[in-house]
Amino acid sequence: MPEMIVCTNCVMDTTDSAITFDECGVCDHCRDFQENVSPNWHTDERGRAELSAIIDQVRKAGKGHDFDCLLGLSGGLDSSFMLHCLVKDFGLRPLVFHVDGGWNSDLAVNNIQMLVEKLGLDLFTEVIDWEDMRDFQLAFFKSGISQIDIPQDHAFIATLYKFANRYNVKYIMNGGNIATEGVRNPLEWLYYGTDMWLINDIRKRFCTRPLTHYPFSSVLFHKFYLRYLRGVQVVRPLNYMPYSKDLAINTLRNEYGWRAYPQKHFESRFTKFFEGYWLPTRFGYDTRKVQFSSLILTGQMTRNEALEKLKVPAYDPSTIDDEFAYIAKKLGISVEELRRYHTMPLKSYKDYRNQEALFRMGAKVLRAVGIERSIKR
Repeated sequence: MPEMIVCTNCVMDTTDSAITFDECGVCDHCRDFQENVSPNWHTDERGRAELSAIIDQVRKAGKGHDFDCLLGLSGGLDSSFMLHCLVKDFGLRPLVFHVDGGWNSDLAVNNIQMLVEKLGLDLFTEVIDWEDMRDFQLAFFKSGISQIDIPQDHAFIATLYKFANRYNVKYIMNGGNIATEGVRNPLEWLYYGTDMWLINDIRKRFCTRPLTHYPFSSVLFHKFYLRYLRGVQVVRPLNYMPYSKDLAINTLRNEYGWRAYPQKHFESRFTKFFEGYWLPTRFGYDTRKVQFSSLILTGQMTRNEALEKLKVPAYDPSTIDDEFAYIAKKLGISVEELRRYHTMPLKSYKDYRNQEALFRMGAKVLRAVGIERSIKR
């Protein structure tokens, strides 16, 4: 096997097969951040003024209604801190929206409950039909591709946007942010969760039921129809304010008794298994490299700290057998069947019908008109 090459500035490496390096060994993820992201990222008074202007519009849209905006709350760090800021610092009245895909950890449930209770908010929870979710997730296991979390991600996105459309909500608050997500996962690691060509091809080949109760949403629906015909806007407030992982953890812990997760996205039992074990051991993709590189580029972690943390696996070897047993039982299959999926031949989303070319074309158009920030992959 070829020798692993690691960026000299962050910790991204050649497990991203599309990575490139300059003459100093600095990767294209770092160059993209420095050239295209950082110059357009304002968390000072300019950012505060921009956010205040947006908040004024949100309040105006919510006047006379029970709530100002829709806020999807997973129980994770980013969405939780965003909720805190919007209510405590800006006095907004968000409808807190949670999608239960069947994999919430006990810690996530407790964190969500403490937040909404102490902030005096109502929580709207949409529960995804479990039999449809189970069959859909098994289909992705059977497909052999790395992106087995798409059924869960797609349900969250589709449910949120369909609710906004049904009730004419004009603003959706999103916890996505540059501070902890300045580096994006390569597509071969985590592909687009709204590619309906891919989804329908895998459904056709591997699903055993029609998924009539599962929520589907194409990118055309939420990226173009909702945005340009219905006027629904997605706002990422954390990009306009000073934000860091430590700041968020300390604030939430002190204010609400919120407890941190071992890793980003681990509020879901399935995502913990998927990102912590399945991806690195089956495909060699460790999403911590993306997460740590983001923290390195935003000054929240040193490269040496990241390299030390990466020496330890993201999963606990002493409990992984129990995790296998839990996931298998939840999906209604044997541990042996789940392990067969883990050792089956590797597949890529490119082995199925997909809309990657259309997604890339759309991204180029959005960048050309200044809507989407530059991104190579």
